[in-house]
Amino acid sequence: MIRQFLRPLLWVRPLRCMVDEKFDVRVKGLLPSARVTLHALLQSEDGDFWQGFSHYVSDKAGKVSVYEDASLGGSYDGVEAMGLLWSMKPIPGSRTGLRLRKQDVQTQTDVYISVYKDHLTHGFQEKPSVASVVTERWYMAPGVQRVNVTEKGLKGTLFIPPGPGPFPSVLDLWGGGGGLVEYRAALLASRGYVTLSLEYCAQTDADGKNVGIGYFETAFTLLRQHSQVFPERVAILGLSSGAFLSKYMTAYSSVIKPRCIVSLSGTHAFLHTDSRADVSRMVKRMTIRYDEEHRQIWRDAILPLIDDPLKKVE
Repeated sequence: MIRQFLRPLLWVRPLRCMVDEKFDVRVKGLLPSARVTLHALLQSEDGDFWQGFSHYVSDKAGKVSVYEDASLGGSYDGVEAMGLLWSMKPIPGSRTGLRLRKQDVQTQTDVYISVYKDHLTHGFQEKPSVASVVTERWYMAPGVQRVNVTEKGLKGTLFIPPGPGPFPSVLDLWGGGGGLVEYRAALLASRGYVTLSLEYCAQTDADGKNVGIGYFETAFTLLRQHSQVFPERVAILGLSSGAFLSKYMTAYSSVIKPRCIVSLSGTHAFLHTDSRADVSRMVKRMTIRYDEEHRQIWRDAILPLIDDPLKKVE
């Protein structure tokens, strides 16, 4: 039987780069029209394994290029330079309800790129690869400063790009799941934005109540007054409940007055109140629906036209 593999060589450049940076993955030394599977594997800080894979057929020169050639199957199709990464899913048999997240932005994520004979869809751990390379993906670029923020009652982490500045700035608000999430802020700082990732879900005021709009105005003002920030170029980036709060502040804050607002797939419902607890109560009052696996469906929560006419405004 004619061998489809001579001396396969897996070539990946760059081996060390930012998580959003495209990389070039190539296989050389194959026979023409050889069927191969490229496989990417990483272990999250939660201990779970994630994978992406793609199917290729080598050209007349016995080469495959992820950057130039179309994947014929696997976890994605077509020409996708970053497909091995963005198509990653938990490996079969993993826990349910997983999220791929980075907790320690000062360490790298190791991604193992491997080449396998034929077009495979499972059993990668049980089969030997013909070539393998370890790459590093980073959220925090060299020279970025990471500073804990505890002043003025705030809790967050400030990331400052290398250089004297001044820089544009971003106040980064994550969702209602809580916690101090840093990886988006670290990546933004690596791209030239002074970014403050702000914790707010577990924060309370002097009376033990959930923090109100003044908490976010303090964080916004802190950024505007920073010596390395353009005071007129401060943005707010919100996700989920962070997006709700961003639009709320745009409407009602006397301190935060943006020039424009962009909302992608967000809710248009607001409460004329200074309490996040009222938002949570409104969500809980919504009609709860479940799918066939008894998972709660949030699609109808806080619809643009909410179900209580008294909460609507002209």
